[in-house]
Amino acid sequence: MRALAKALDRLSAGLNSIALWGAVLAVAVMVAAAGWQVLARYVLDAPPIWTEELARRSMVWAGMLGASCAFKAGADPVLFPVARKMTGAGGMGLALIRACGVLAFAGPVIWFSVFNGRLDMARGFLGRSLARQADMLDVSMIWFTSAVPLAFALIVLHLTAGLLMRATGQLVAGETDTTS
Repeated sequence: MRALAKALDRLSAGLNSIALWGAVLAVAVMVAAAGWQVLARYVLDAPPIWTEELARRSMVWAGMLGASCAFKAGADPVLFPVARKMTGAGGMGLALIRACGVLAFAGPVIWFSVFNGRLDMARGFLGRSLARQADMLDVSMIWFTSAVPLAFALIVLHLTAGLLMRATGQLVAGETDTTS
């Protein structure tokens, strides 16, 4: 169990690093697109039609990937921050209660991203997005909407890794614990 917890924690950390770089890249794309829009509109008097949409879609990726990184870092808002510092059975109990809350929110988001109410993948959020084109960019909307279930899947991974690390006693004092 300890080896599984450690492996899952390493996977979580590795994917978090990728997500952080993805969020930074998305912010850079957003700033570049918005900057070009301003320059083209007010200096060149010829604004391209695609820059606003690219900036908006990049903002979604930056926000969703950033949210998963914030969860991993323990920088997400919590009602009872003292609960994160609790150890022993009480700390584990509070961590499990928080995990239930996170899963109650993330579970349906992930589920309905894949399926609709009748278990039809073609009519789930991603399935519907696959069939739609972006308004100004000639790409499928799935390139933008996939940020939502991806971010929530990362959050669930970070949560699971943190719970297992806590349960096996492998959290070192001062380490970020995202489970409570």
